[in-house]
Amino acid sequence: MRARTAAALVSVLALTACGNSSEAIVAPPGVERTPCGTVSIAVNPWVGYAANVAVVSYLLKQELGCTVVEKDLTEDASWEGLASGEVDAILENWGHDDLKKTYIDDKKVAVEQGLTGNKGVIGWYVPPWMAKEYPDITKWKNLNKYADKFKTSKSDGKGQLLGGDPSFVTNDASLIKNLKLDFSVVYAGSEDALIAEFQRAEKDKKPLIGYFYTPQWLLSEIKLVHIPLPIYKPGCDSDPKTVACDYQPYDLDKIARKSFVDSGSPAADLIKNFRWTNDDQNEVARDITVKKLSRDDAAKRWLDANRATWQEWLPAR
Repeated sequence: MRARTAAALVSVLALTACGNSSEAIVAPPGVERTPCGTVSIAVNPWVGYAANVAVVSYLLKQELGCTVVEKDLTEDASWEGLASGEVDAILENWGHDDLKKTYIDDKKVAVEQGLTGNKGVIGWYVPPWMAKEYPDITKWKNLNKYADKFKTSKSDGKGQLLGGDPSFVTNDASLIKNLKLDFSVVYAGSEDALIAEFQRAEKDKKPLIGYFYTPQWLLSEIKLVHIPLPIYKPGCDSDPKTVACDYQPYDLDKIARKSFVDSGSPAADLIKNFRWTNDDQNEVARDITVKKLSRDDAAKRWLDANRATWQEWLPAR
């Protein structure tokens, strides 16, 4: 969803016993299977991604006996990590055709590892109470009519369009300019802060319009209303300066370091096989965020209830 460089925070998760790995793991034909060893996974700054990491890391440790290193990175920094060898896998990639061209096609240091099964949608949203009280606000051409309602001390006399983490990929400033809207972008600072603002806006009947996305656990609790922008067509967002169309819908996928995949590590097979739904991800993300479970506890809770699903992800034995 999102990009730009940031310092990495490294968290090394200790090696644990192999849960159901009493049988030797057998490599696919033509691949010499190696022990799992250490796997380095990028962790991008939104809880849906953390939910992916929770479940995949838990299985890597418990089922394959891997040591997992999690690195908190922005999207661009994650791709750079693939090139430098510091990152083995990105578990949720939102498009980034430019980065795919650089690192997969040109530098040939990364490879696609299949879809996650998640459908990604980015856009502008208002809290339900606003859509009910002002029904025509859901048409973007009417937004200027309501701009005054969204003014804040940070929006320079214009309506505020709330963004999330400044590293998230966004066309919002260009869209405002090119659609001639009397708004300015103000960043909440993080996904947690963005969620808190939408929760407050609905509870206190406070006017708010902001950047949001699915999959995201909050949408199961507050039915934020999406404001469609001019319909997306392939290529309409190719120039960030002139973009005047809605965000591209994404089939989210996984990316891995090519030498990691070629190494024969069973972890590469599990990551490639990993595939679930928006509802699955939201369930784990909500347990992490709302119930304050650790990633391991949230992962175990989901895995215990969905054994048939994740057993399909394990490498051939």
